[in-house]
Amino acid sequence: MRSPKHLWSGDWRTDAQTAAQEAADAAAKHREALRRAALAREAEVTMEVKERRRSRLTVASVALAATAVAGAFIAGLLLHQGGDNPPPLPAVASNPLPGKGSQSPAGAVYATASPAVVSVRTNVGSGTGFLISRDGKLVTNAHVVGSSSRVIVRFGSRGASLDAAVVGKDESDDLALLSIDPAAVPNAVKPLQFADSRGVRIGDPAIAIGNPFGLDRTATEGIVSAVGRHIEAPNQFEIDNVIQTDAPINPGNSGGPLLDTSAHVIGVNSQIATGGGTGGNVGIGFAIPSNTVRQVVPQLEKRQLVRHAYLGLSSTVSVTASGGAIVRSVVPGGPADKGGIQPADLITEVDGRRVFDPSDISAAIGQRNPGDTVGVTVERAGGLLHLKVQLGQRPAKTP
Repeated sequence: MRSPKHLWSGDWRTDAQTAAQEAADAAAKHREALRRAALAREAEVTMEVKERRRSRLTVASVALAATAVAGAFIAGLLLHQGGDNPPPLPAVASNPLPGKGSQSPAGAVYATASPAVVSVRTNVGSGTGFLISRDGKLVTNAHVVGSSSRVIVRFGSRGASLDAAVVGKDESDDLALLSIDPAAVPNAVKPLQFADSRGVRIGDPAIAIGNPFGLDRTATEGIVSAVGRHIEAPNQFEIDNVIQTDAPINPGNSGGPLLDTSAHVIGVNSQIATGGGTGGNVGIGFAIPSNTVRQVVPQLEKRQLVRHAYLGLSSTVSVTASGGAIVRSVVPGGPADKGGIQPADLITEVDGRRVFDPSDISAAIGQRNPGDTVGVTVERAGGLLHLKVQLGQRPAKTP
């Protein structure tokens, strides 16, 4: 997987209007069901968080995680709360915005959401961000801010240049949180709200707003092309449950919102695949799912270290019919090493989940917390071994 691309070249355009309209028609029949399901899931999360908090009061030595169980293989991640982590940001139910007169669905989304979108400029490049609260908090990509502790943001090309502090960033999820003076937020600007990315489906309309090539608040439209993708983070670890879209994403779009037809954020645009010998956009873009953002941002706001479970091995896909992942190397002294995993082992199962390729290992581990113990099944010398591995804390960079 290539590293994040926030500088691209090439001239690429696509017309996804027809596909988007067809997807919208197909999706309309079950949007109400999705809305009800999202509300029910949020209620379940709230109840489970309360129950587990009460459990921690009586059994202080046990670290529990509140989880919202995602159904099927979709673009959500399990929202969990471990240790003293703050609760995730809320998600809101989605209902398509009504257009005004001849206004298209994308036009209605743009009119609602674009005022909250900002340009983000550092001393080495630029990108996009968006307002998420009236107290001046904004979200962008970690690779947009880089090593900067302060950046410049603007609400539109005619807006004032505002000094913004980098409150925190998590390279493992390619997310960063910025803060500006709340008094500097234009009065008419409303913060964007997050959708529950577990409700995102292939074929759903998707609208990206950003500043490609410095062009202020440009809107592009497409569909959700796939969910559950895996991309490489700036620190070379893997980001799971990523949303793929064909909405054109170009240089400067990084950190901007990917929106549904309710103008709610379903993802943060982060990377594109390139090809054709020019390095240009080929209609394959990737966005960090909103549920990851909802979980990470409260931790960044409290300046907490975002904790990610860590196994400590590298693997490659098996060429056998049954699949699995072949261990290429094990980090000396790491969790996998301590748990008995060896190079050349064929991993077939992790935490009760079948492993078909290395991304399945990452997905299984990503749903757990450091300190959790997981079962790992490996094939070695013609036999099966069932090992127990206590997960560690992911380092800042890959070893």
